[in-house]
Amino acid sequence: GQSPIMSNDQRYIIFALRIVGDFGATIAVPVVCLALLGKWLDGRFTTRPYFLIAGFVIAAIISSISIYRKSKRYAKEYDEIEK
Repeated sequence: GQSPIMSNDQRYIIFALRIVGDFGATIAVPVVCLALLGKWLDGRFTTRPYFLIAGFVIAAIISSISIYRKSKRYAKEYDEIEK
């Protein structure tokens, strides 16, 4: 008989690495972008650090919502690995 192209263990490892990369980007991109925007706005309006803090708070909200939605999608995908 032929062996499968990828074992389930390999599928789980690749799946886990994909989740780590995706979640990392989902957290990092909004934080970096909104922190830079906040810092720029603080410099422009001399409101240091209010826009920077607001950027972090907004990034946390955006990241939380995105992670929640993606985790639901990944849960379904995880169930499909066994099939």
